[in-house]
Amino acid sequence: YRRRKYVLDFDDVMNNQREVVYGYRNEVLTSEDPRELIYEIVERVIPAQVDSYLLDRDEGSPDYNELIGWANTTFPIHLDRSPDTFNGKEPEEISGMIIEKVKTAYELKIQVEDPALLDQLERHIIMVAIDRLWQQHLYNMDALRDGVHLRAQGQKDPLVEYKNEAYNLFVSLMDSIEGEVLSNLFRSTTNLENFEQFLHNLPLEMNDQGSPGPGIGQGNMAASGAAGPDPEGGGQLKLNIPKRRPSIKVGRNEPCPCGSGKKYKVCCGRQG
Repeated sequence: YRRRKYVLDFDDVMNNQREVVYGYRNEVLTSEDPRELIYEIVERVIPAQVDSYLLDRDEGSPDYNELIGWANTTFPIHLDRSPDTFNGKEPEEISGMIIEKVKTAYELKIQVEDPALLDQLERHIIMVAIDRLWQQHLYNMDALRDGVHLRAQGQKDPLVEYKNEAYNLFVSLMDSIEGEVLSNLFRSTTNLENFEQFLHNLPLEMNDQGSPGPGIGQGNMAASGAAGPDPEGGGQLKLNIPKRRPSIKVGRNEPCPCGSGKKYKVCCGRQG
């Protein structure tokens, strides 16, 4: 009985995580405005990255060069590396500045996309990240489950160890999904030729719209048509739609996906 109880508890953790991921996937598929979902990711990830480079550092000194390097590698905004770029600015102000530049660049990018395929492209960018990283996460969870029983030899409860590490893996999964979405945001297009021209003209276009010129440029983006229309599919993007797509979100009173058995609002969803 005890062995079976452990198996059931292990399954509960995995089922809770699956509900969250498939709920997110369903939200992407059914959203009337996938761009809003993308902008939500932009507004979450950029402040987190700014804090990690400027505040959450063991040595205590902010690293502006690493932050600028990450921003310029991820987005075609070409932040200036001069000391005055962020001089005297608080992290919140820096985050807002980067977010504004990214959104301005993206609004210019969508002008060269095929309007009939743009919604599909935006969904596709998120879906590809979810699908690829979810499969990788399943392998990681299998490996954790196979190895966690060894913890009992060290006088540790294998179920407690499993839940703790499963939660950490799940947080990493969701962070990785959002990071991959941003990495592919300016590397996916419905029209490769127009997109390459867009990158070439981006500094001029940004200046024409009255945005700060010196900190804007095409960066080192490499355009890719991998997420563009399928040449054999009538110009339609292929979406790998799962067979099971329950419309489930994590409510405040729902069980926490970490498997603790507590309500989400008093566990991982606790504010502050």
